[in-house]
Amino acid sequence: MSENTRAKKSGIGAEIDRKLEERYDQEEAAGVTNAIMIWLNAVLQGEHDSIPNSSQKELHRCLKDGVLLCKLINKLLASEGKGKVSFQKKVASPFVAMGNMESFNKGCLEYQLSKEFLFQSTDLWEGRKGPFLNVVNCIHSLGFHANSKGFQPTYTGEQTKYLDLE
Repeated sequence: MSENTRAKKSGIGAEIDRKLEERYDQEEAAGVTNAIMIWLNAVLQGEHDSIPNSSQKELHRCLKDGVLLCKLINKLLASEGKGKVSFQKKVASPFVAMGNMESFNKGCLEYQLSKEFLFQSTDLWEGRKGPFLNVVNCIHSLGFHANSKGFQPTYTGEQTKYLDLE
């Protein structure tokens, strides 16, 4: 479902969406999406098509089917001698893509990433900037977690702290 077919939110729902979009813009300005793109391309070099740039639309396009994410978590799990998650490489429907996303999330738990860092399938599938922040935060946190385990290549994103003054 695209943004154009959704009813406009109002009240607190609209305010939450606005704040999430602002937070996404802050993360993008801080270089988080670029660090994610660089790390994903480095980890999966030769095993998956490279992500051409770190724009939200391009990241969404490259991650939407869940295949890249499953390849990523399988590399991380393999580095610890753990079994791989199963996923489907040919994604012909949203249900297959969402199954891949769920496999990625299960793999993250197996890799001992805290469940608070996981995202919901709709956060990625719909591609709206505000909810997509959850996907960015998940990969960002996964990168730091991989660093703490000595995984190479190193994730170079930086942690940013924001004060919500409103």
